[in-house]
Amino acid sequence: MIMSQVVTLKDAQIFQKGNKVLSDVNFEIEESQFVYLIGKTGSGKSSLLKTIYGELKLNEGDGTVDDFDLTTLKKKEIPYLRRKIGIVFQDFQLLMDRTIIQNLYFVLKATGWKKKEVIHNRAMECLKLVGVEDQAQKMPHELSGGEQQRVSIGRSLLNKPRLILADEPTGNLDPETSEEIMNLLIAIAKEEKTAILMATHDMHIVNKFPNRIVTVKDGLVTENS
Repeated sequence: MIMSQVVTLKDAQIFQKGNKVLSDVNFEIEESQFVYLIGKTGSGKSSLLKTIYGELKLNEGDGTVDDFDLTTLKKKEIPYLRRKIGIVFQDFQLLMDRTIIQNLYFVLKATGWKKKEVIHNRAMECLKLVGVEDQAQKMPHELSGGEQQRVSIGRSLLNKPRLILADEPTGNLDPETSEEIMNLLIAIAKEEKTAILMATHDMHIVNKFPNRIVTVKDGLVTENS
Protein backbone atom coordinates (compact mmCIF):
# COMPACT_ATOMS: atom_id res chain seq x y z
CA MET A 1 0.00 0.00 0.00
CA ILE A 2 1.41 3.41 -0.98
CA MET A 3 1.30 5.86 1.91
CA SER A 4 0.75 9.46 0.93
CA GLN A 5 3.01 12.22 2.24
CA VAL A 6 1.35 14.72 4.55
CA VAL A 7 4.37 16.90 5.44
CA THR A 8 7.58 17.29 3.44
CA LEU A 9 10.42 19.69 4.24
CA LYS A 10 13.50 19.66 2.03
CA ASP A 11 16.65 21.71 2.74
CA ALA A 12 14.39 24.10 4.66
CA GLN A 13 15.95 27.04 6.51
CA ILE A 14 13.66 28.30 9.24
CA PHE A 15 13.85 31.89 10.45
CA GLN A 16 12.20 33.65 13.38
CA LYS A 17 12.34 37.48 13.40
CA GLY A 18 15.17 37.47 10.87
CA ASN A 19 17.35 34.98 12.81
CA LYS A 20 17.98 31.52 11.45
CA VAL A 21 16.62 29.07 14.02
CA LEU A 22 16.92 25.77 12.12
CA SER A 23 19.20 24.82 9.20
CA ASP A 24 18.84 22.25 6.44
CA VAL A 25 15.64 20.64 7.70
CA ASN A 26 14.88 17.43 5.78
CA PHE A 27 11.86 15.78 7.23
CA GLU A 28 8.65 14.08 6.13
CA ILE A 29 5.59 12.51 7.68
CA GLU A 30 3.25 10.08 5.96
CA GLU A 31 -0.43 9.52 6.70
CA SER A 32 -1.09 7.42 9.83
CA GLN A 33 2.44 8.07 11.13
CA PHE A 34 2.99 9.07 14.73
CA VAL A 35 6.13 11.15 15.27
CA TYR A 36 7.56 12.59 18.49
CA LEU A 37 9.24 15.99 18.31
CA ILE A 38 11.76 16.35 21.13
CA GLY A 39 13.95 19.27 22.10
CA LYS A 40 14.65 21.68 24.91
CA THR A 41 12.64 24.87 25.34
CA GLY A 42 14.06 27.40 22.89
CA SER A 43 15.55 24.72 20.62
CA GLY A 44 13.28 25.63 17.69
CA LYS A 45 10.44 23.09 18.11
CA SER A 46 7.82 25.85 18.12
CA SER A 47 9.36 27.49 15.04
CA LEU A 48 9.12 24.17 13.21
CA LEU A 49 5.46 23.75 14.21
CA LYS A 50 4.70 27.38 13.24
CA THR A 51 6.26 26.82 9.81
CA ILE A 52 4.10 23.73 9.28
CA TYR A 53 0.86 25.59 10.09
CA GLY A 54 1.77 28.68 8.12
CA GLU A 55 2.48 31.15 10.92
CA LEU A 56 6.13 31.45 9.85
CA LYS A 57 6.86 31.87 6.14
CA LEU A 58 9.23 29.36 4.55
CA ASN A 59 11.56 31.50 2.46
CA GLU A 60 14.41 29.06 1.82
CA GLY A 61 14.14 25.41 0.83
CA ASP A 62 11.00 23.46 -0.06
CA GLY A 63 8.02 22.45 2.02
CA THR A 64 4.52 21.11 1.56
CA VAL A 65 1.66 20.22 3.90
CA ASP A 66 -0.95 18.12 2.13
CA ASP A 67 -1.33 19.98 -1.21
CA PHE A 68 -0.15 23.36 0.09
CA ASP A 69 3.25 24.70 -0.93
CA LEU A 70 4.68 26.50 2.11
CA THR A 71 7.06 28.62 0.01
CA THR A 72 4.30 30.20 -2.11
CA LEU A 73 1.57 30.16 0.55
CA LYS A 74 -0.51 33.34 0.44
CA LYS A 75 -2.15 34.88 3.52
CA LYS A 76 -5.64 34.15 2.23
CA GLU A 77 -4.74 30.44 1.84
CA ILE A 78 -3.63 30.01 5.47
CA PRO A 79 -7.17 29.38 6.87
CA TYR A 80 -7.61 26.60 4.27
CA LEU A 81 -4.25 25.06 5.18
CA ARG A 82 -5.27 25.14 8.86
CA ARG A 83 -8.46 23.20 8.13
CA LYS A 84 -6.16 20.34 7.13
CA ILE A 85 -4.39 20.58 10.49
CA GLY A 86 -5.83 19.85 13.93
CA ILE A 87 -4.04 21.38 16.91
CA VAL A 88 -4.10 19.96 20.44
CA PHE A 89 -2.71 22.21 23.19
CA GLN A 90 -1.27 21.42 26.61
CA ASP A 91 -3.82 23.69 28.32
CA PHE A 92 -6.89 22.47 26.34
CA GLN A 93 -7.93 26.04 25.32
CA LEU A 94 -11.65 25.40 25.61
CA LEU A 95 -14.05 28.36 25.76
CA MET A 96 -15.17 28.34 29.39
CA ASP A 97 -18.40 30.33 28.85
CA ARG A 98 -20.16 27.66 26.76
CA THR A 99 -20.91 23.95 26.84
CA ILE A 100 -18.67 21.28 25.36
CA ILE A 101 -20.81 20.85 22.25
CA GLN A 102 -21.03 24.63 21.79
CA ASN A 103 -17.21 24.72 21.81
CA LEU A 104 -17.28 22.37 18.80
CA TYR A 105 -20.11 24.28 17.09
CA PHE A 106 -17.97 27.41 17.38
CA VAL A 107 -15.05 25.86 15.47
CA LEU A 108 -17.28 24.35 12.78
CA LYS A 109 -19.07 27.66 12.15
CA ALA A 110 -15.75 29.52 12.11
CA THR A 111 -14.43 27.14 9.44
CA GLY A 112 -17.37 27.53 7.10
CA TRP A 113 -19.92 24.90 8.13
CA LYS A 114 -23.45 26.27 7.64
CA LYS A 115 -26.26 23.78 8.31
CA LYS A 116 -27.25 23.38 11.96
CA GLU A 117 -28.08 19.69 11.69
CA VAL A 118 -24.83 18.87 9.88
CA ILE A 119 -22.85 20.88 12.45
CA HIS A 120 -24.54 19.08 15.35
CA ASN A 121 -24.01 15.64 13.81
CA ARG A 122 -20.31 16.27 13.12
CA ALA A 123 -19.74 17.64 16.63
CA MET A 124 -21.40 14.59 18.21
CA GLU A 125 -19.47 12.25 15.91
CA CYS A 126 -16.15 13.73 17.09
CA LEU A 127 -17.13 13.64 20.78
CA LYS A 128 -18.06 9.99 20.28
CA LEU A 129 -14.71 9.24 18.62
CA VAL A 130 -12.93 10.41 21.78
CA GLY A 131 -15.41 8.85 24.22
CA VAL A 132 -16.98 11.96 25.78
CA GLU A 133 -20.33 12.19 23.95
CA ASP A 134 -22.11 11.90 27.35
CA GLN A 135 -20.49 15.18 28.43
CA ALA A 136 -21.78 17.23 25.47
CA GLN A 137 -24.09 19.49 27.53
CA LYS A 138 -21.66 20.06 30.41
CA MET A 139 -19.49 23.13 30.92
CA PRO A 140 -15.72 22.64 30.60
CA HIS A 141 -15.10 23.26 34.34
CA GLU A 142 -17.35 20.26 35.13
CA LEU A 143 -14.94 17.90 33.34
CA SER A 144 -11.67 16.41 34.59
CA GLY A 145 -8.40 17.39 32.90
CA GLY A 146 -8.34 14.13 30.96
CA GLU A 147 -11.91 14.65 29.74
CA GLN A 148 -11.11 18.22 28.69
CA GLN A 149 -8.12 16.97 26.72
CA ARG A 150 -10.33 14.38 25.03
CA VAL A 151 -12.67 17.22 24.02
CA SER A 152 -9.67 19.14 22.73
CA ILE A 153 -8.66 16.13 20.60
CA GLY A 154 -12.27 15.73 19.39
CA ARG A 155 -12.26 19.41 18.41
CA SER A 156 -9.02 18.91 16.45
CA LEU A 157 -10.73 16.19 14.36
CA LEU A 158 -13.75 18.27 13.28
CA ASN A 159 -12.51 19.09 9.78
CA LYS A 160 -11.06 15.59 9.17
CA PRO A 161 -7.46 16.88 9.27
CA ARG A 162 -4.60 15.18 7.47
CA LEU A 163 -2.30 16.17 10.33
CA ILE A 164 -2.61 16.76 14.07
CA LEU A 165 0.01 18.90 15.80
CA ALA A 166 -0.06 18.02 19.50
CA ASP A 167 1.94 20.42 21.66
CA GLU A 168 2.75 18.74 25.01
CA PRO A 169 -0.77 17.18 25.12
CA THR A 170 -0.01 15.23 28.30
CA GLY A 171 1.85 18.10 30.03
CA ASN A 172 -0.96 18.93 32.49
CA LEU A 173 -2.16 15.38 33.14
CA ASP A 174 -1.33 12.71 35.71
CA PRO A 175 0.54 9.59 34.45
CA GLU A 176 -2.53 7.33 34.18
CA THR A 177 -4.55 9.93 32.25
CA SER A 178 -1.52 10.67 30.07
CA GLU A 179 -1.42 7.02 29.02
CA GLU A 180 -5.14 7.06 28.18
CA ILE A 181 -4.61 10.13 25.99
CA MET A 182 -1.63 8.48 24.26
CA ASN A 183 -3.67 5.35 23.50
CA LEU A 184 -6.38 7.59 22.06
CA LEU A 185 -3.97 9.57 19.85
CA ILE A 186 -2.29 6.40 18.56
CA ALA A 187 -5.70 4.86 17.76
CA ILE A 188 -6.71 8.03 15.87
CA ALA A 189 -3.53 7.94 13.78
CA LYS A 190 -4.31 4.37 12.81
CA GLU A 191 -8.08 4.52 12.34
CA GLU A 192 -8.47 8.01 10.85
CA LYS A 193 -5.21 7.73 8.83
CA THR A 194 -4.18 11.03 10.42
CA ALA A 195 -0.50 11.88 10.76
CA ILE A 196 0.40 13.08 14.27
CA LEU A 197 3.40 15.20 15.23
CA MET A 198 3.64 15.44 19.01
CA ALA A 199 6.03 17.80 20.78
CA THR A 200 6.87 16.45 24.23
CA HIS A 201 9.39 16.52 27.09
CA ASP A 202 7.95 13.39 28.68
CA MET A 203 10.50 10.63 28.07
CA HIS A 204 8.42 8.15 30.12
CA ILE A 205 5.67 8.47 27.49
CA VAL A 206 8.18 8.24 24.61
CA ASN A 207 9.67 5.04 26.05
CA LYS A 208 6.30 3.49 26.93
CA PHE A 209 4.76 4.19 23.48
CA PRO A 210 7.68 3.82 21.06
CA ASN A 211 7.31 5.64 17.73
CA ARG A 212 9.47 7.67 15.38
CA ILE A 213 11.53 10.32 17.21
CA VAL A 214 12.75 13.56 15.66
CA THR A 215 15.06 15.72 17.79
CA VAL A 216 15.66 19.45 17.53
CA LYS A 217 19.07 20.42 18.89
CA ASP A 218 21.76 23.00 18.08
CA GLY A 219 19.76 24.36 15.12
CA LEU A 220 19.39 20.96 13.46
CA VAL A 221 16.54 18.48 13.12
CA THR A 222 17.69 14.87 13.30
CA GLU A 223 16.00 11.48 13.25
CA ASN A 224 16.77 9.11 16.16
CA SER A 225 17.36 5.57 15.04
